Amino acid sequence: MRRADRLFRIVQLLRAGRLQTARHLAEKLQVSHRTIYRDVQDLQLSGVPITGEAGVGYTLRRDFDIPPLMFDREEIAALVLGARMVQAWGGNQLTEAANRALRKIEAVLPSDLRERIDEVLLYAPGFRSTPEIRSRLDSLHTAAQERRIVLFAYSREDGAQSIRKVHPLALYYWGGAWTLAAWCELRNDFRSFRVDRMEHLESLAEVFTPKAGQMLSDFLRRVRAEQEGKKDLS
Repeated sequence: MRRADRLFRIVQLLRAGRLQTARHLAEKLQVSHRTIYRDVQDLQLSGVPITGEAGVGYTLRRDFDIPPLMFDREEIAALVLGARMVQAWGGNQLTEAANRALRKIEAVLPSDLRERIDEVLLYAPGFRSTPEIRSRLDSLHTAAQERRIVLFAYSREDGAQSIRKVHPLALYYWGGAWTLAAWCELRNDFRSFRVDRMEHLESLAEVFTPKAGQMLSDFLRRVRAEQEGKKDLS
């Protein structure tokens, strides 16, 4: 958890109104007591009215509140739908992040705006998203961020199978399936792989260095050129 997120969580926990011990906060946030003491001190120095002391507990002055976030109806609908889409089709890590984000937004919205969240009648059913695909999405997203080479068995639409070693660049959702944009060492070229056709996915310790002609910007440039070519032929 990022430190900024942890500080926000501490404030939210203290807003409950009851005395919170450093031990309870540490267990909730899965950090050490010393980290809680340091974070609380930093919050106090920044002007957050936290009262109490180490060994006794902490509470937040009742007149303190975070400035409300002001959203109109359409903005709330967009945020809720976006979170629901992530929950339906994202990986496990992003699904949990979407849940946390919605809770944070609800916590600081005025009561009249908070009620509008339940009025959003836009949904994204995630029946096709299996635990295996969610797990692969987490692994591929982490590998792309850390620039780690991944190895997997792949089955093409015609049934042909192969082992691929690729440099993961980005993940794209096309309204029915996730694809991985990557530089393929086997083909020495860009390829897009459907995540649901991967098996035995392994993120290697080997790290790749982006090279000119093999980066995401190069991939996107090629895709745009191909799309423009199709328009010219139509």
